[in-house]
Amino acid sequence: MKALVYKSPGKKALEQRPKPTLQAPDDAIVRILKTTICGTDLHILRGDVPTCAPGRILGHEGVGVIEEVGVAVTSLRVGDRVLISCISSCGKCDYCRQGMFSHCATGGWILGNTIDGTQAEYVRTPHAETSLYPLPEGVDEEAMVMLSDVLPTGFECGVLNGKVSPGSTLAIVGAGPIGLAALLTAQLYSPAQIIVIDIDDGRLEVARQFGATRVLNSAREDIAAVVLSLTEKKGVDTAVEAVGVPATYTLCEKIIGPGGIIANVGVHGQAVELHLERLWSQNISITTRLVDTVSTPMLLKTVRSGKIDPIRLITHRFDLDNILEAYDTFEKAIDTGALKVIISP
Repeated sequence: MKALVYKSPGKKALEQRPKPTLQAPDDAIVRILKTTICGTDLHILRGDVPTCAPGRILGHEGVGVIEEVGVAVTSLRVGDRVLISCISSCGKCDYCRQGMFSHCATGGWILGNTIDGTQAEYVRTPHAETSLYPLPEGVDEEAMVMLSDVLPTGFECGVLNGKVSPGSTLAIVGAGPIGLAALLTAQLYSPAQIIVIDIDDGRLEVARQFGATRVLNSAREDIAAVVLSLTEKKGVDTAVEAVGVPATYTLCEKIIGPGGIIANVGVHGQAVELHLERLWSQNISITTRLVDTVSTPMLLKTVRSGKIDPIRLITHRFDLDNILEAYDTFEKAIDTGALKVIISP
């Protein structure tokens, strides 16, 4: 089969690889229909994720059709269309029983990290019954890909961790796919203000169309001063960091109000400074989280009902043969306008 392989920092290749086989009784083999590229894949290619070794097939998102199941799999059948969760969970270990699937003793974020992933024609998914979700009839497969990772990540790590609530003020730093996913799902809780901050006017216009009450370009404006003016000099109740670089985290510290929450979502590949000399007396909480995908069943229902339309995040489509071009398009988002790209084997 064809697969996108991480070779070394800065290097990747589309290669022929053996089709995966069942390795455990609860495995499933899924033929990929649609997959996508995540910002985390770019972090891997920069060398920021040491758990991902060269030679790994990348990707942890997608939808597909089950081709084969292990003997312990009873609730899924060959031919079922399924959503592949970015998080594999056994459902039995101490962490899974706490709903912290990301730290499953035999799973977690392993697809495209410590085992081969979804940017290929086929993928082996461990713990199939608790890591795959049957697709309802009539749903859009491309929209469902957004439920593998980006939508639950923005929701769980940003909105839920940030305790967004009716009437609250929310700032989202970064208008990429994750920031926009946080924007879409935050509106389920009716905050009074949603301020979106980025350096790309194109992405800020998308954020405006998606429901932001105010968009700010941090390359041109004094963000801290503007945010204070918008919040009666208090600062925001929740600041979602959705980029993963020191400057955006520092900006969250500058705009958070007393008693507020900084909800970190971005993948950080280098150290950031914690300015306790400013924050120690402000009752600030800082949260971190790897998505657990506990919200996936709820989000499936929400998307199916039309309350959220994640297909709006998709800007480009490619065949698997052109996945290198897809990566180039995704990496150069400021020039290409890319948000999420769909790849079809």
